[in-house]
Amino acid sequence: MTILEARGLDYAYPGGVAALRGLDLEVAAGTRLAILGANGAGKSTLLLHLNGTLRPATGLVRLDGAPVAYDRRFLAHWRGTVGLAMQDPDDQLFAGTVLEDVAFGPLNQGLTEAAARARATAALEAMGIAGLAARPTHRLSFGQKKRAVLAGLLAMEPRVLLLDEPTAGLDGAGVAGLLAVLDRLVEGGTTLVFATHDVDLACGWADAVAVFHDGRTLRQGPPAEVLADEELIRAARLRLPWMLEVGLEARRLGLLPPGQDLPRTRGQVLAMLEGLSPGGRKPLYSRHAIGADDPSRHCMGRYRAGGRLPCGTPIRVAVRGRNGPPVGARSPWSPGVPLFLC
Repeated sequence: MTILEARGLDYAYPGGVAALRGLDLEVAAGTRLAILGANGAGKSTLLLHLNGTLRPATGLVRLDGAPVAYDRRFLAHWRGTVGLAMQDPDDQLFAGTVLEDVAFGPLNQGLTEAAARARATAALEAMGIAGLAARPTHRLSFGQKKRAVLAGLLAMEPRVLLLDEPTAGLDGAGVAGLLAVLDRLVEGGTTLVFATHDVDLACGWADAVAVFHDGRTLRQGPPAEVLADEELIRAARLRLPWMLEVGLEARRLGLLPPGQDLPRTRGQVLAMLEGLSPGGRKPLYSRHAIGADDPSRHCMGRYRAGGRLPCGTPIRVAVRGRNGPPVGARSPWSPGVPLFLC
């Protein structure tokens, strides 16, 4: 079921700077949708349209299948249903203490002070920062500020959370902790829409992705299909996720059958490599592995350029590093032993 939808959105900032140009997007309920694009692609502008902060010049936004309105009453309902966390948490924290800040939203919704405090306390517990309730907001770390903002949104019990670069500025542990919390929210039925530059995160964590360029949606769909489209990725000025790059290279080398799903996560990449080891699962492509002295001459191995390899030819696998030269390594069948595909 589609919970949020944008159709033909056009928007320009003062001075005539076009930000959205006929943009379309669909958000399925209960899923994680990643919005990817280079700087200036329209990601943040789109999020501001999805909770009514900005109003398009043309086009429309639908909430639960019905066109939205921009009167005060509907906007209050809309923003209670769709919460927005900006990239910089300091833009949204203003109260003296964390508890006061988190309770502000429920109070603004008309709840009593006791009910608002109860909701705020529950939201802080859900975000794992209940112990920070009495701390001044200006004394929080960057990661704690991000969690405090999310707690403020959760206290309003939204059905959709819009997150602008949710992992920006967080270390590895901070990212893992935040994603664990967000996973629990999705399990509880919350819908997530997040804008990000991190193609690896989008590939491995999102249920669907939308690639933006120049204020338009180039393509929306399953991560492995959309992000493996090398021409599309180049057009959007992005890069391939490393997991898909490894999978595509394995497919070119004949180690991964054309119909086999590409790995989307680190765990799936490791499982793929395990499947290529003698003690692991059955090889993913070849019918059997042989040594150079094997009399068989029915070689099915292929190298990158597409030509056939003579039976018994050792195959080397090269994984291109993100910031460095290719790292050559023999096939992972066993350390130091060439792999012969036939």
